[in-house]
Order: sequence, then structure tokens, then C-alpha cells
Amino acid sequence: MPKTFTIFLTSSPYTSENTYTAIKLSEAALEKNYRVNLIASGDGVYNFLKGQKAKGIPNAEESFSELIKKGLKVDL
Repeated sequence: MPKTFTIFLTSSPYTSENTYTAIKLSEAALEKNYRVNLIASGDGVYNFLKGQKAKGIPNAEESFSELIKKGLKVDL
């Protein structure tokens, strides 16, 4: 049975490094065949809004969409 890694994200997408850290941790854990759960609460739900136009930094919506396709489970 694979191990499970859970992330709790409460930060909005572009105010700190928290979103980027959650993305990179999720990628790494999925690559190592962990089950990855991400719980977004408060401002963290803004990471999943469609139509974000990030410039010069990773787009949270696109990054998380790709991770969801790879097996990331998200609860809002």
C-alpha cells in the first residue's frame, strides 16, 4: 500500500512561496508513488480559480491541474 502525503494550503496563490512549495512537494511525492492529498482552505481555494494570468511566476491553476491529472486529490 502506498504511503500518503497530505498538504494543507491556506495561502493565496501569489502572496508567498507557499503555493510554489505545495506544487513542488506534490510533484516530488507523486513521482515517488505517494498518494497525495491537498486540502485548500481560506485563501488557499484561490489557487484553483480558472483564468489566472500569472506572469513571471508559475501559474497555480495550470500547475495544480497538471498534478490532478497525475493523481493529486484536492479538497476545497
